[in-house]
Amino acid sequence: GGGGGVREDNPFKDMPEDEPEEPPRREPKEGDAAEGAVEGELFAGENTGINFDAYEDIPVETSGENCPEPISSFDDIETSLPRSLLQNIKRCKYTKPTPVQRYAIPISLAQRDLMACAQTGSGKTAAFMFPIVSGIIQRGLQSSGRARKAFPLALVLSPTRELASQIHEEGRKFTYQTGIRPVVVYGGAPVVNQLREIERGCDILIATPGRLSDLIERARVSLSRVHYLALDEADRMLDMGFEPQIKKIVGQIRPDRQTLMWSATWPKDVQTISRDFLTDAYKVVIGSSELKANHMIQQIVEVVQEHEKYPKLIKLLEQVLNPSAPDPGKTLIFVETKRNCDNVCRMLRMDGWPALAIHGDKNQQERDWVLQEFKTGKSPIMLATDVAARGLDVKDIKVVVNYDFPGTCEDYVHRIGRTGRAGATGVSYTFFTSANAKHARALLHILQEANQVIPPPLQQMSLMGGGGGGGFRDRGRRGGG
Repeated sequence: GGGGGVREDNPFKDMPEDEPEEPPRREPKEGDAAEGAVEGELFAGENTGINFDAYEDIPVETSGENCPEPISSFDDIETSLPRSLLQNIKRCKYTKPTPVQRYAIPISLAQRDLMACAQTGSGKTAAFMFPIVSGIIQRGLQSSGRARKAFPLALVLSPTRELASQIHEEGRKFTYQTGIRPVVVYGGAPVVNQLREIERGCDILIATPGRLSDLIERARVSLSRVHYLALDEADRMLDMGFEPQIKKIVGQIRPDRQTLMWSATWPKDVQTISRDFLTDAYKVVIGSSELKANHMIQQIVEVVQEHEKYPKLIKLLEQVLNPSAPDPGKTLIFVETKRNCDNVCRMLRMDGWPALAIHGDKNQQERDWVLQEFKTGKSPIMLATDVAARGLDVKDIKVVVNYDFPGTCEDYVHRIGRTGRAGATGVSYTFFTSANAKHARALLHILQEANQVIPPPLQQMSLMGGGGGGGFRDRGRRGGG
């Protein structure tokens, strides 16, 4: 399954009680060569080319008494942010806030609880990281420094290791030269290295619920000093079965904390925990909490038989990755099971295509390597299962292919949302078979809402009663990934 679910045997049984302290790291001085390199690496390739105009007409609903005014530029909050954070915002080349940031940042800076509905790829990490970093600096909160047990000041909970790592990367940018240290922990990777990171000091802890529960049980993390709590992709964490861990974790955090909760959709279970966790919160809905596809994505759906999928995929790749195409870009192919993911990948490689696969059975090192190859374009074709791909932030994915239709239409919308990020246009191709008929009606709604071409066989299927149980909120989840 996803991040955080993996339990190791106790790796401490052969370890001395306390590891020898390593010498404290020298803080880099201004102008250090090493520092220039770190800065170059941290802020490389930042946020250029976000098409902000595509965001202009996104509807935003807010609810709550006297909701703070949205900001129209980062200059609007210059006076309320510490100088070190402002410099990092400039280094990130952020100029104009996305709709999420326009509304969420002023609410968070007012130290109020927030429930935000927003899709991935909308700039939400910055929307909760700015206020957390700013709050820690301005309240002069002191962390416990180097210690065997960590007492973080802020906790960010995230569903998967990929998403947690990504938030950590962003966190490193916003905390650069502030003296605040973000640390990330997740399941499926050796706990020893993560413990070493925690012992070096941990002000902002980014964690998957499974691994964090484990570290609390081992008495290596205490939540008693957490002032800021952010829950990212709350709907996904609940779908993955993390509700008991999350409730237990949040139960250990002081009641006067500030809580920022984010979710792409707004089902009943998310509404319930938001009532439990938030106090007097503002709610912001960016776009709609109904299930809608990004209108910048062209959705092409083809009704096929199972045995036609592979030859049709080859035809498609020949078009997309044609060397004479102006900008071949990257292709992400979704396959429903881990086994099929490996099978299709093997067939593609045997046919000479530069394809790699990522799923939950691969170890962290393999996953990181595959991601790197895909990001750099060395392997422009990546096959993935849903859980492995959730929250992946890979720029310039030109095409998403649904080789297998997912278990829910929510996943369909999430999958195709991997292209068309940050206001760019993208294309998605979907192979739809009679085995997927129960989703026909819900898929039809999504295509109609986005003014896409409806293939007649899909129309037929939806009329034949396909989709009775599909609906917008088909919450059935498979495991795997």
